[in-house]
Amino acid sequence: MTFPSRTTNQEIELGTTLQPKFGADGLIPCITQDAATGEVLMFAFMNAESLATTLKSKKATYWSRSRSKLWMKGEESGNVQWVKSLHTDCDQDVILIKVEQTGSANASCHNGYKSCFYRRLADLDDPAFKLEYTAERLFDPATVYKKK
Repeated sequence: MTFPSRTTNQEIELGTTLQPKFGADGLIPCITQDAATGEVLMFAFMNAESLATTLKSKKATYWSRSRSKLWMKGEESGNVQWVKSLHTDCDQDVILIKVEQTGSANASCHNGYKSCFYRRLADLDDPAFKLEYTAERLFDPATVYKKK
């Protein structure tokens, strides 16, 4: 699958053709959101191949910068993200996918939480930058992810 070349600002910002802007590194940021609740589940990057794979399979597939390879969410954990819709921002340099998270733990975070955003800054004015947990762990990563 080859994505259309980027054309004019007018067409990119107000047109009806997907023209994703991949960075110099070949990547585009992707925000993943629960389609039912709107909760932000995770943030990752996609390249053209992972975006094409996502569209073809309807399973969220990302580019792992640390492993330099494609990874389909849930390939190890079983917590698959089924894509319900794909959105882009005004200048098409960010992707937003809305997914149905499935699997026994219904979790997207490799640390065992439903969302990768399971902590928040406790006090915006505190210079100690103390974080507090906002969610419960759904699974123990040591039992799900086996090092090969």
